[in-house]
Amino acid sequence: MSGSSSLAAMKKVVQQLRLEAGLNRMKVSQAAAELKQFCLQNAQHDPLLTGVSSSTNPFRPQKVCSSL
Repeated sequence: MSGSSSLAAMKKVVQQLRLEAGLNRMKVSQAAAELKQFCLQNAQHDPLLTGVSSSTNPFRPQKVCSSL
């Protein structure tokens, strides 16, 4: 029983390796350059860099009702 399960596991590994070998790959330097360009293009929309106005911040502390 262990021989057939071992064979099935090896076939699964070979299938996965064939799948990974067929993928188109990109150089790390090219990917890094594209990521940098994307970050620079979208920096003005990034709330971590520009901040969030208090009127549109959904996480601002709620105001306490003073009439109660």
